[in-house]
Amino acid sequence: AVGIVFGSLTISVLAAKTKNPGGLITYADEFSGHKTACAFGWFQVFVYYPSLIAVVAGVAGVYMSMLYGFESTPETVLAISLGFIVFFFGMNILSGKLGGYFQNAATVIKLIPLFLIAVSGFIFGDVNTAFNEAPKAASSFGWLAALAPIAFSYDGWVVSTSIAHEIKNSKRNLPIALVVGPIFVLAVYILYFVGICVLVGPQEILTLGDAHVNVAAQKIFGDIGAKIILVFIVVSVLGTVNGFVLGFIRLPYSLAIRNMFPASDSFGIINSSTGTPVKSGTIAFFICIAWAFVHYSVTKLNLMPNSDVSEIPIVASYILYIILYVQVIKMYFKKEDSLSAAKGLIIPTLAVIGSLIIIIGGLANPMTLVYIMICVIVIAVSLVFYKKENSRV
Repeated sequence: AVGIVFGSLTISVLAAKTKNPGGLITYADEFSGHKTACAFGWFQVFVYYPSLIAVVAGVAGVYMSMLYGFESTPETVLAISLGFIVFFFGMNILSGKLGGYFQNAATVIKLIPLFLIAVSGFIFGDVNTAFNEAPKAASSFGWLAALAPIAFSYDGWVVSTSIAHEIKNSKRNLPIALVVGPIFVLAVYILYFVGICVLVGPQEILTLGDAHVNVAAQKIFGDIGAKIILVFIVVSVLGTVNGFVLGFIRLPYSLAIRNMFPASDSFGIINSSTGTPVKSGTIAFFICIAWAFVHYSVTKLNLMPNSDVSEIPIVASYILYIILYVQVIKMYFKKEDSLSAAKGLIIPTLAVIGSLIIIIGGLANPMTLVYIMICVIVIAVSLVFYKKENSRV
């Protein structure tokens, strides 16, 4: 909560000062410099977005398997997730509005199972059993390892910045969304987590994994009701996939209009008939497909037990966010923008502390250093490319 809520409040300061496309890339470009923007953009295009889309599409594949009674083998999950990736990229590339409509509907639908399970947990669950089990999980520093996956649950706040230029009155509305959204998500998830723990029990949730939701729904509504809840859950997960795709297809374009991407003249074009950057979306699609196979391989070979390929990019992203938080603090001390002590110093400092907590939690994963090195290599390549391109100017 500290990392996401205060991070959103800090980024909203930058969001209110520009209406140019690109989201975090724009903020890095305008407030930190071109090299930082290029590094941010390449990390998001080649690591962050595609890995998250691959993982969330895989989660949708797991729940679809539950819904239709398939065995959720890595191959089955891969096949289903590829189908979803093709569908959502196609929809968002062909029509920006369709993706937006689906996102709005999925957001509302997502809340239904969360609230139902949360409320039912308090009504039908055993509070004493849940809280008696809790100290077993919290008796060591092992809980730190949960911080990065929890950060994953909130990470949609970053995606919203990539479509800032398409939001009506974005200077006013985006900061409001960045503040209200994470706080609302925090409240909903606390209700859900407590409700599901009371209903099913923490140890059972750890044992069942993704299947715990289906077990909870069967306890409350029976077999037929559980199927209905699973339908809601599948739609809500697909809403997350759609949201990431909606943001991702615009990122190569955002880099290209700054001459920070290969073949910038080609990728920095908005298609007049669809109103979307078609070529940008197409290259994003192929990058995402590659990551889907990476995620499949990691899962198949069990290279990251109790984790997946999305966790490390999230940890790495919070390292990069600190750069932007520091820029807001610098603005305060330079007295350039008449920022209050709360907006310019206290809130960004809390955002930095929150990011450090998530980063420390991510270090509990033994694969962290390997994936951090992959992120560093991508960023290094971006800086080499940037230097090469600018040497021609």
